[in-house]
Amino acid sequence: MDSVSRLRGTRTYLVGAMDRVPDGGAEWRQRVTPFLEGKGITVLNPCEKPIDVGVEDGEARDKIEKYKQAGEFSRIKPEFGVIRTVDLRCVDISDFIVASIDLDVHACGTYEEIAIANSQKKPVLVWCQQGKINVPNWLFFMLPHQHIFGDLDSLVEYIDYVDTCRDEVDHHKRWFFFNRNKTGTIQSV
Repeated sequence: MDSVSRLRGTRTYLVGAMDRVPDGGAEWRQRVTPFLEGKGITVLNPCEKPIDVGVEDGEARDKIEKYKQAGEFSRIKPEFGVIRTVDLRCVDISDFIVASIDLDVHACGTYEEIAIANSQKKPVLVWCQQGKINVPNWLFFMLPHQHIFGDLDSLVEYIDYVDTCRDEVDHHKRWFFFNRNKTGTIQSV
């Protein structure tokens, strides 16, 4: 019997704080990426942007901080505003997003990206590093609680279930799967 592989050929964007995080937000993304890619999911990772503009790395963050310390605020948006543009474009082209919330880190872009993906009615899978019971209430108002997780392992298990479950997936008005033939081409229904 063939495996289901519902998520093969989809794209996900890995959302989470990069600013004011010691590792630039790389560790958890590096941890989950092999699993997602193993399922045939294209991973859009802001730590490794597949584009030459809007790169948010240590060098960019240092330069932004230098401008802030020097009071040269008018230089930040013209030079670095494209970071936001590229990140939001990644949200736009994703089929679903995976978001990390760390309550010890002030996240700004993360919440905008979650809100935009939510308004696009995409599956928004959130895990809170401090556990599901500590997720900000607003996220429970926005998202199906079944898409909120207390740890990354539970989120990964859920993605595996969505990908391989032989039964119909409870889509929570978010997961919709196009019929595809063996070459991946969408078939008319």
